[in-house]
Order: sequence, then C-alpha cells, then structure tokens
Amino acid sequence: MSKVYFTQDHEWLNIEGEIATVGITHYAQEQLGDLVFVDLPQCGTQLSQGDSAAVVESVKAASDVYSPIDGEVVEINEALADDPALVNKKAEKEGWLWKMKLHDKTQLDGLMDEDAYKVLIG
Repeated sequence: MSKVYFTQDHEWLNIEGEIATVGITHYAQEQLGDLVFVDLPQCGTQLSQGDSAAVVESVKAASDVYSPIDGEVVEINEALADDPALVNKKAEKEGWLWKMKLHDKTQLDGLMDEDAYKVLIG
C-alpha cells in the first residue's frame, strides 16, 4: 500500500516500501505554466533532503525541484525527455520526475499529508 506526502516546496512523494516516487504537485505545475524542458538527476545520485535535484523550465520561468528526503536516485522518468508537458497533463501521476530509495523513513514525519497541503495552498 502506498502513501503520499507533500512538501512546502510543492513536491509530492508516493511511498511504496523503500521507494519514493517524486514529482511536483498539480498546483506547482499550474504556477509554472507549460513546461518545455526537464533536467533530471542521474541514476545513482545520492541526494540529501533539501538538495536541488532537478530543474523544470516553463515558458514563464525555470524552477529547482528539491529532494524531499535523503536517498539514492534509482530511476528517472525517461518519457519527460520527449514530452516535458506530461508534467502539466498528469503532474501527480505519469508526470513523476524520479524514484529514489529511502535512506531515513523518519524524515517522512516532517512532511504533510494531502489535507495539510491543501491548507497550505489555500
């Protein structure tokens, strides 16, 4: 069974076992506008919570995407190279950015559930 968490920087994580799938929220992609490029981390990259892990570029701006937890990148969404707008279409599903192996599950305690995130974005 998976559980979804959110960050104040508008990333989401879907936790399944020891693997977290990470992306930006629907709200974040709405604020950015149409994405034209996504720069993802390489597999094997060790990330610490708060590290800049990826960049999403839209017609409006470029924005860093931060690692919500410590872990190792184990997979990236290759489909985004050809279709970065997939993030706009399905930000919290097929528009995921990378998957990482968790190093410290206790970090999840500092993240928000969906209800708390909805309060944050108003």
